[in-house]
Amino acid sequence: MRILMIIDGLPGGGAEKVVLTLCKEMRQRGHWISLLSLRNICHYTLPKEVQYQELKPSTYPFSWKNFTTRSRFAYALNQFISLNEKKDGKYDLIFSHLYNTDRIVSSSHICSDNIWFCVHGMLSTAFLGHRHGLDRWIKKQQITQLYSNKNIISVSQSVAEDLIFNLSVTPRRLSIINNPFHINNILTKANEEYKIPSSPYLIHVGRFHPHKRHDRLLFAYAESNIPAPLVLVGSGQIQYINEIKRLVDKLNLVERVVFTGFHQNPYPLIKNAKMLILSSDSEGFGNVLIEALLCETPVVSTRCPGGPTEILEKVGMDHMLTALNSHALAEKMQEVYFAPPAPVDKKKLMIYDATVIGQQYLNLAM
Repeated sequence: MRILMIIDGLPGGGAEKVVLTLCKEMRQRGHWISLLSLRNICHYTLPKEVQYQELKPSTYPFSWKNFTTRSRFAYALNQFISLNEKKDGKYDLIFSHLYNTDRIVSSSHICSDNIWFCVHGMLSTAFLGHRHGLDRWIKKQQITQLYSNKNIISVSQSVAEDLIFNLSVTPRRLSIINNPFHINNILTKANEEYKIPSSPYLIHVGRFHPHKRHDRLLFAYAESNIPAPLVLVGSGQIQYINEIKRLVDKLNLVERVVFTGFHQNPYPLIKNAKMLILSSDSEGFGNVLIEALLCETPVVSTRCPGGPTEILEKVGMDHMLTALNSHALAEKMQEVYFAPPAPVDKKKLMIYDATVIGQQYLNLAM
């Protein structure tokens, strides 16, 4: 099959890793994969033999449309697909990833039968949580219109329910497909040599974004009085990272909190940690929980809207979930640090292997 993946860019995020995992898996199965990015940003190593290209906005033939970047990208996308399909044949599947990409794809004139919009997050939390009144109503209408009567892939049951019940979306077709993991590759990479902190440490892996609630994590860590240092792995906007660093200073944690930046291979750090903590307000899926469980690292997570509850309930570790406040998180961190649970049977995690998830994506071809 000929498959096109479209994404807003490839910074160090979970959705971006999902796209690259799918590209690699589908290519290994012998399918022709094209990866189209809307931004010149890539923090990952691209899979071999995957055609990668950056889409640049075109000048629209009608000048008044040039005022909107979305229209220029949509026109460029139409041109890209038209030229490539004339040259090599029609795409059997087209996948659009992330909200900004979805808006551009929706604005294009591509035939919708084989296009799937992959929703990776809790959109009501991400886009409506901070809005009120008319502003909230307008944004909700935009999201409802964008995704209604479209083919939708939801990365978790919670994301699907969020679209339908909180955002009044009526999909044309809906498929719930969890995120994929090259499990054997993760286990191999986890054993690679890496400079590991000499003392026991806790870890948080995730981009620096308000929804990840690094502030809640730091308040909980300070309250817990756990003697191990806290390692923060991830990148993000420098303004927000500096804000978190100021909070570290305010809480007198400068000597105990380590900022490592983004790592293409965080698995040795995860494997050797005493505990991985997820402190988010919402998570579409919660990739890092699967990765930590594969590395036999105990996890603690907020019972936030999204995938973490589904993940931990499936493997019988729902007792590792805690309320959305720093005090409850601190108590759970103490509990797990001083009495860690037994590792999860990896067989329970094989449902997330890329071979299984990749086939579910391929089965969408009409």
